[in-house]
Amino acid sequence: MTSEISLSSVLDLRAAMPLKAEILAVRGQAVMLDGSAVQRLGGLCFQVLLAAIRTWREDGQSLTFVNVSEAFAAQWSALGASVSDLGVQGEIV
Repeated sequence: MTSEISLSSVLDLRAAMPLKAEILAVRGQAVMLDGSAVQRLGGLCFQVLLAAIRTWREDGQSLTFVNVSEAFAAQWSALGASVSDLGVQGEIV
């Protein structure tokens, strides 16, 4: 079973704790994170997403990003990570 989580348009300080809770609620399952709405990615949510990628890899589960917006991809890279780390399925939109 694959769960899908739609990421908010603004992933800032206020979004970090709800994002963490939403992701952890589906731990142990394959997860697709829809990044199509993301317009702003802050440092704390960036860290939450990096931790999720690492946790899912350690758990042997699939965590993939789908429909990643250009803004999300650009800010992900600006924060020092590679877009290839996202395991993006499909094209960046």
